[in-house]
Amino acid sequence: MKKLIYILTLVYFTILGSSGAMAYTERRTATLRVMDKAAGKTQTLVASVGTPIEFEKISILVRSCRQTDPFKAENFYAFTEITKSDGEIIFSNWMDRNNPGNNPVQNPDYDVWVVGCE
Repeated sequence: MKKLIYILTLVYFTILGSSGAMAYTERRTATLRVMDKAAGKTQTLVASVGTPIEFEKISILVRSCRQTDPFKAENFYAFTEITKSDGEIIFSNWMDRNNPGNNPVQNPDYDVWVVGCE
């Protein structure tokens, strides 16, 4: 009976215990895709974490870019701040590559989403 309890406990922690907290790897650059809605064009940008980049009338600052374990369900998250040229913040939140609709940029001119982290 003790052996059965030991085996069941081991199986529990092996299978269920491994799905606990997700580990992230902090990356130095973020790959973003920006769409100019008026022109109907997209462009891929590479942004270093902490360094703002300019795209037409907006400035994009990636504060953090994280990757989940690439051997599991890989995903990328980027904390991004987007401001207009007049200084108005139009977005400041986490972007999730696998769920881009959960964090839309509320702007009539541009869409921005994270593609990956390197």
